[in-house]
Amino acid sequence: MKVNGTLMNYYFHCKRQCYLFGNRMNMEDNSEEVKIGRAIHEERAEQSNTEIAIENIRLDKLTAEYLTEVKKSDADVEASKWQLIFYLKVLKEKGIGRKGKLEFAEKNKEDKKTIVVELTENEERKLQQYIKEIEELLRQEKIPPVLNKPKCKKCAYYEYCYI
Repeated sequence: MKVNGTLMNYYFHCKRQCYLFGNRMNMEDNSEEVKIGRAIHEERAEQSNTEIAIENIRLDKLTAEYLTEVKKSDADVEASKWQLIFYLKVLKEKGIGRKGKLEFAEKNKEDKKTIVVELTENEERKLQQYIKEIEELLRQEKIPPVLNKPKCKKCAYYEYCYI
């Protein structure tokens, strides 16, 4: 599977989730959390009709200044940030330079605001390294271990990992 934004997000969130999804084990169709996230995206798309598909990625909103990625919650900002950086790099390769903006529909922390991200040379170097690491992870024969953290209870792969 070619690395995409979802795999980039999962890589930071959970290596096991990244591995399983990347090796075509999709448990997300049964997840309430995923259904809520999709509903939020669909509602926003109906209001503004801004979602764009380019190759193997889907962009939530693209304006003259920003690529905006909408997330259900701010529970894993780092994973969301690197997904957005991945999207910014894909746009740059198409000759489209933008800043990135993360928006959260449900905020866990009241002081959390919209986060602006820029694609720098440093981020591009790190991104290339992460892409290589994801490709290596997906080629492994052994599934990464269970994280066994509180966030696992909300994961689409919970039943696979624990039951």
